[in-house]
Amino acid sequence: MKTFKLVSLDIIEENQEDITLRSIDLKDGMIINREDDHGRWLLETFLENKYKDYFYSLVKRKEKLMIQATITKKDNSPVTFLVETKEVNIFDQTMNVIFMGTMVDKKQEQVEKLLQVLLEEGYQGERLLEEFKRRTGTVSN
Repeated sequence: MKTFKLVSLDIIEENQEDITLRSIDLKDGMIINREDDHGRWLLETFLENKYKDYFYSLVKRKEKLMIQATITKKDNSPVTFLVETKEVNIFDQTMNVIFMGTMVDKKQEQVEKLLQVLLEEGYQGERLLEEFKRRTGTVSN
């Protein structure tokens, strides 16, 4: 297992056709790459109690959610995870929330979106491959 400092956390919320980021003010946090067969990560956050109702509702719904986490330094690019809220623990002035999930491969997601667009545009077979290579810049001369 490898452990990293969690420096920021945003919850990606989808409301009908609108997607917003809910920034969570962290007091502290860590992220652990479990290095298991399922590629799971554990995220533990420490925050103010003002979030308790929000996170309790997530635990009750047991739905997966998308989050963006910045690891180690504020200027690192955020990483997207698909997680479940596993546990909420309340202390005197603070609380902690534990998430478990997997990292979303944005490159894979972008490739799938491009292929979907090309298929919708009517590309098939060899033409599909040629247009995909052209748009991704992988055409060799």
